[in-house]
Amino acid sequence: MHGDGGVPLEERRWADLRRQVAYRCKRINTGHMVEADQRLGSRDALGPHGVVLFFVSDAPAEPHGYRLHTAYRLWLACPEADDLPRLLADLDGVARDNITRAASVHRRWHPLGPDGSMVNGGEMTLPAGSTYVGVGVSSLDSDQGRWNQVVHALRALPGRRLSAFDLKGQAYALLTDGTALHIDRDPNARLGVDGVRCNRTLDPDRITYYNPHSDLTEAGDADTRAVWRTLQALHHTLTAHLQGRSA
Repeated sequence: MHGDGGVPLEERRWADLRRQVAYRCKRINTGHMVEADQRLGSRDALGPHGVVLFFVSDAPAEPHGYRLHTAYRLWLACPEADDLPRLLADLDGVARDNITRAASVHRRWHPLGPDGSMVNGGEMTLPAGSTYVGVGVSSLDSDQGRWNQVVHALRALPGRRLSAFDLKGQAYALLTDGTALHIDRDPNARLGVDGVRCNRTLDPDRITYYNPHSDLTEAGDADTRAVWRTLQALHHTLTAHLQGRSA
């Protein structure tokens, strides 16, 4: 089916989903930052990285016929929790082990549990028939510096006028249609600068235009590429298991 302007409704739906995922990533990253700031220095201090899972359910009353659901996992602060590629690689290994273990007793593992849950926050229960559409990362590290260094330096400023709410954060996301998103959450960005980079269109009415982010997952420094690489491995595992195909 085609919508207004001859653009297939499925393309409009995916473009809308990309925008919703970007917005949800910003919201989760902000909540992550607030919680990490509040727990700083305590026994249950949070690490700077988290993983987000995205699902959709049918919702005929919604403009594009679906509703987005998110669940996430945050880690307590420890040296291992600072290494994002290692966290993602370890989580991929755990997911593979859970899939194999469940299959050995003729059961089907799901990342939201009840057995072997990958998440500890967000929407822990999904509507029947919900479909996995992607995985993402919330990170409090940014081009301002590592979270632990920046937030401690901020608190040490004499007579400081800034707060943790002035600190940046970022997110990465991969979706099952091949979308890659990087979201730069900057609370002090100029009006109209949303910080979203995507390898696919966010505006389905602009069919032909040059996309400077078409190679997004191959760009950046070695650390950034390592994040994309390990996130892609986890995404591949979840997609192959939950949708029965490769990412």
